[in-house]
Amino acid sequence: MASLSPSPKSPEISEKSKKYDRQLRLWGDHGQAKLEASRICLINANATGTEILKSLILPGCGSFTIVDNHVVSQEDIGNNFFLDNDCLGKNRGESSRQLVLELNADVSGESIDNSPENILSQDPNFFSNFTVIIGSQLSEKVLILLSKTLWEQKVPFLYCHCIGFIGWIRLQLTEHTVIESHPDNVIEDLRLDIPFPELVNYMNNIHLTEREEAIKTPWLVLLYKGLEAYMKDDEDRVIENNSHSVMDTTEKTHPCRMTSRQKQEFKNFLRKYLISLGLRNNDESFEETLRAVNIALTKTEISTSVENILRDPKVVAVPESSKFWIMCLGLKGFISVNGHLPLRGTLPDMTADSQKYISLQNIYREKASKDVDDVFGYCQQSIQELGPNNRMTLRREDVRLFCKEAYNLSLIRGRPIFEELESSPANILHELGEKESTRWLFICFFILLLNLSPIFNNTSFTLHSSKF
Repeated sequence: MASLSPSPKSPEISEKSKKYDRQLRLWGDHGQAKLEASRICLINANATGTEILKSLILPGCGSFTIVDNHVVSQEDIGNNFFLDNDCLGKNRGESSRQLVLELNADVSGESIDNSPENILSQDPNFFSNFTVIIGSQLSEKVLILLSKTLWEQKVPFLYCHCIGFIGWIRLQLTEHTVIESHPDNVIEDLRLDIPFPELVNYMNNIHLTEREEAIKTPWLVLLYKGLEAYMKDDEDRVIENNSHSVMDTTEKTHPCRMTSRQKQEFKNFLRKYLISLGLRNNDESFEETLRAVNIALTKTEISTSVENILRDPKVVAVPESSKFWIMCLGLKGFISVNGHLPLRGTLPDMTADSQKYISLQNIYREKASKDVDDVFGYCQQSIQELGPNNRMTLRREDVRLFCKEAYNLSLIRGRPIFEELESSPANILHELGEKESTRWLFICFFILLLNLSPIFNNTSFTLHSSKF
């Protein structure tokens, strides 16, 4: 924020925000809203299952259902933190439900005293009502049946199997699309290499003639002006050389496309330029502008992962009636016209006069809003093409978030568990061995678990790979 003006009073923090403060910092309001709307189903409330459920209840999942027809044994009491001696002989699901609910009053839960195989035979669509299914310690027959059912219904399935202190976790999902991927390192979207007309007009109307004016100016403006002077200096040099009939075809590379070493040349030029404006080495705006060279001067481009998503058959062909793919189609239409992604519309913090910072911020926000309108228009066209029977409703707010996060879209596609269980262990290990990224320790654990797990009991296998 601008630091030369008084900071506005912070809004009152709600009790809910205080309660979930740490996780809100991690996945934001949208992530928390999705978590609170989730419906979790746990099959078998053993030690592993209840620990996973605990980790979803504490941050505030919406509701949960425990499916378990086992009674609490002495072994359960010994290894499950959420069971005590009073639970002995009672239904394990109901006993666990009562105790895990004490963790968070915002979460509701129920238990069903039935086996998953009975539920699947009586009501195959029962599990389709949940956001995710979590299973543990299932027999091979039940695991295969459950895996096939959930794969057909496109319900994510997390299966965990523990033997002592080791175990394996398998996530089964047909497709998982991610809009807010929360990357560790966010690249600023400032468009200094391809400034949009509104930004150019704004910058052209700024004239830095006095030191006091330059001190209060956001570093983004100073950097833009420095870039302009740097490229203009190159043009003047070419004109001068031509006037003296000197052959010099060397042209400067734009700093946004320079290597780190080449940027040092520009940095030296920028330092002299800032001094020419009256700034000094110890001025905050001077230091901020030089520091920004490495983070702000980036090439505007579309990542390989996003390009792959936009080339996906679900975008190239007629789109599915899902919001993500409709918005991808709208995004592709926008890129075909503009050649780049929508502007993100956010600015990093800067030391500057508040009014100057806000006016610059508004330039980016208004341009981003216009880009959202364009993408939203392409999306509406795509929805109409789905036909009159389509009931999809897409909000502008959905498209706004999509455009803001368009640089980091992610797509994950998985394989079903039942395919692995119906395949021979030798084939699985052979496939793992052919992958260069596979760690040998992982393979060792996998072999160990194959021999100990009841799913693969009485199974023998021979490896036919030179890598083993």
